[in-house]
Amino acid sequence: MAPRYEVDPKREYSIACVGGGIGGLCTAIGLLHQGVPVEIYEAAPAFAEIGAGVSLGPNAARAMQMIDPAIHEGLLRCATGNAWPAQQNSWFTFRKGEDKDAKFGAKICDLWCETGQTSVHRASFLDELVALVPKEVAHFGKKLEDIEDKGDHVILHFADGTTAKHSAVIGCDGVKSRTREIVLGKHHPATKPTFSGKYAYRGLIPMEKAADLMGDELARNSQMFLGHGGHILTFPIEQGKTMNVVAFGTKQDGKWDDPEWVKPMNREAMFEDFKGWTEAAQKVLSMMEKPDIWALFDSQPAPTYVNGRVCMLGDAAHASTPHNGAGAGQAIEDALCMSRVMRHVYEAADIPRAFAVFDKVRRPRSQRQVKAARESGLLYELQLPGYMDDWEKVKELLESKQKWIWEHDLEADVKEAERVFRDETARL
Repeated sequence: MAPRYEVDPKREYSIACVGGGIGGLCTAIGLLHQGVPVEIYEAAPAFAEIGAGVSLGPNAARAMQMIDPAIHEGLLRCATGNAWPAQQNSWFTFRKGEDKDAKFGAKICDLWCETGQTSVHRASFLDELVALVPKEVAHFGKKLEDIEDKGDHVILHFADGTTAKHSAVIGCDGVKSRTREIVLGKHHPATKPTFSGKYAYRGLIPMEKAADLMGDELARNSQMFLGHGGHILTFPIEQGKTMNVVAFGTKQDGKWDDPEWVKPMNREAMFEDFKGWTEAAQKVLSMMEKPDIWALFDSQPAPTYVNGRVCMLGDAAHASTPHNGAGAGQAIEDALCMSRVMRHVYEAADIPRAFAVFDKVRRPRSQRQVKAARESGLLYELQLPGYMDDWEKVKELLESKQKWIWEHDLEADVKEAERVFRDETARL
């Protein structure tokens, strides 16, 4: 049963949250936890997430605990980590994917991480979040078409012909966000997502089969195989019952013209991409079940996340490629910052100022992550200028590149956001 959050009767406004994915639900839970009235509008007929797995780092774990400890408790119920005790604090073991002298690729390094490799099935984690949301605040089949900003309130227009009136809107509607179009303008160069030049083959292998092929240590603990123009991730999911496989490749012409971003896999094309890789890597690819191919898009830097009473967060604001395992974590950090700023808002007139503070605090860090994720993809595929296949330099960067993401002081961000909001309020 969802907890009964008590809306503070002194708050004379209401927030519409568009989108019910991880970012949207964490935002709604955070607002409710602070006594802020919120309604969720989801385009699908029920809460649902696409994609098999999502990786969450220690920064995301801290953000969950700061929003509402129940979110983190839900994560722990469905998370899968490395099986071996000695690998509990390993994010990935990096290996040379084209190494012919080692069956499984020579080891480059282990990357230590406070929370190790924490992976969850998106749908399972979403179920945990849904359990924290009162049913009466969720509305389904509400595909956003437009938002009218009336100055002191907004009107949301949905594809089913209905409307909704609220004091403001937070758009959490993903990489293909309609809210982003409204905030930036349909023709702004940063409105549409951009193809990153990379794609990913995704599939699953029963863990017993994977262990027979790779041995227990490699199969049951996260590995990343690096090579020219591609890299392969393997890590356990579903409480260790399954190995998740993601093999990344490079589109040589840098274009993705197909309107579909997820398509059935062409196995022959995949094997051609990894021709010459280690025997083990090729066997892993041959064993993948339920395979498909995903085009990887991300966002160009937006000049703002806010336009009056409309704000965007999560993938709507800063969709990234998955190479840092940090996209969902940034959405959860957004939810933390938004809910902590809004706790100080009691009048509808103050909402645009709160949104502007959110933008000021969150935009630099979240956009840095988008850029860094692209660079990580190049690093893994030995294409990063200044590093390429210089293994010593690659190793040095691998061991340091996640620290600014994982070790960030979220409490300082929250205090800064609250300080700026109070200072600006005092000046009025």
